[in-house]
Amino acid sequence: MIDLLVSILGIYFFVALGAFSKWKFKEDLHDRSLILVSVYILQPFLTFWGLTTRPLEAEVFEVSFWYVGIVTVIFLLMLPLAKRLFEDRKKRAIFLVASLVGNTGNLGIPLGIAIFGEASVPYTTMINLANVFFVNILGVYIYSSGSFDAKTSVMNVVKMPILWSAVAAIAVNLVGWQIPESIEASLKLGAYASIVVQLLLFGIYLSEVRPEHIDRSLLGSVGIVKFFLLPLAGWMLMRFSSLDPMVQAVLIMELLTPLAVANVNFAALFHCRPKDTAALVFVSSLFFLLYFALLWPWVMRML
Repeated sequence: MIDLLVSILGIYFFVALGAFSKWKFKEDLHDRSLILVSVYILQPFLTFWGLTTRPLEAEVFEVSFWYVGIVTVIFLLMLPLAKRLFEDRKKRAIFLVASLVGNTGNLGIPLGIAIFGEASVPYTTMINLANVFFVNILGVYIYSSGSFDAKTSVMNVVKMPILWSAVAAIAVNLVGWQIPESIEASLKLGAYASIVVQLLLFGIYLSEVRPEHIDRSLLGSVGIVKFFLLPLAGWMLMRFSSLDPMVQAVLIMELLTPLAVANVNFAALFHCRPKDTAALVFVSSLFFLLYFALLWPWVMRML
C-alpha cells in the first residue's frame, strides 16, 4: 500500500508543479494555449500510442462493454435528477459528466500496474478507451451545450481529433500493421508529453481555485455518484458476470478513480465553470487517497 500511495503522490507532483508555475509566472503563462495544444495536438498521440502498443484481443473488449454499460445505466438515472437539482445549465453539465468521467488513464493505468502488475494493462487500456469515447462524444456535447446551442455542440464533438486518432489506431491494430520502432518512439514521446501537460493544466487551474469555487451542492451530488453509486453498481453487476475475479477488481478499481483532469480541460475549452470543475477534481483526488486505502481491502475480500 505504501508503494501505491507513492505512485499516486508521484502523479500529483506534476499537478503541484503546474500550480507553482502559474503562481510564479502569473499572466505570462497562458493556460488556454496549453489546453489547445493538449486537446488538439498531444492527446491524439496518447490515444494512438496506447491502442497500438499491443494487439487487441477479443477477450479484453468484454470488460470495456461492462464499463460502458454501468456508466450508461447511472447516466440514464441521473438525467431526470439533473434538472431537478440544478437550474443552471453549466452546473447541470458538470454534474452529468464529471460524476461519470474518472481518471482511468493517468491514474487508473499506473494504479492497475501497482496493484495487479502488467497483466492489468490490456484491461485498463480498454476501459480507458471506453472512457475516452464517452468524454469525447457525450461529454464534449454536454459540456459544450452548457454554453452553445445543439448544432454547435455536435460540431464541437466532430472536431475532436482524439476520436479520429482512436479510429485510426484501431484500424491499424486490426489489420496487423507493425509500427516501426522509430515511429513508435515518437508516438510514445507525444503520449507522455500529453500526460504531463494534462497534469500541469490541472495544477494551473487549481492555483486559481478559491474556497468560493467549491459548490457544495455540486460537490455532494457528484461525490455520491462517483464514490458510491458507480462502484456499488459495478460490484452488484459483477455478480452476474463471468469475468475473472482479477478483471472484476480492475473494473471496480477504475470506477473508483477520482474525477478526471479531462473534465477541467473541456470545461475550460467550452467556458463551463472550469474553476468550479477544477475544485471538484481536486477535492475528489484528495478524498480518493484515504477512501481508496480504506475501501480497497474490503473490495478484494468481497470478490
